[in-house]
Amino acid sequence: MIAVVETGGKQYKVAEGQYVDIELLEAQQGDSVELEKVLMIIDGENSQVGQPYLEGVKIKGKILKNDRDKKVIVYKMKPKKGTRKKNGHRQPFSRLMVESIVRG
Repeated sequence: MIAVVETGGKQYKVAEGQYVDIELLEAQQGDSVELEKVLMIIDGENSQVGQPYLEGVKIKGKILKNDRDKKVIVYKMKPKKGTRKKNGHRQPFSRLMVESIVRG
């Protein structure tokens, strides 16, 4: 069974027993979390689509770690002006292990 869930303003495709890197959640490593903004469940003939969300459907999971992604270099330059600016950015994320997709 596969589900599409919304968190942090983004949509993610999740499946039971797999992990997914999502926007940083306010939870510590090892905490259990529930995501309730489920947009769609794909399960063969029993697929459901919410408008916009499905009622009574939850994604239960566990935070494996909170970390930061690889560094992205932001380089700005204006030609013929001698202006150069170099910045780096590391996006924080939470790695979520999906334990179960619960239908209400």
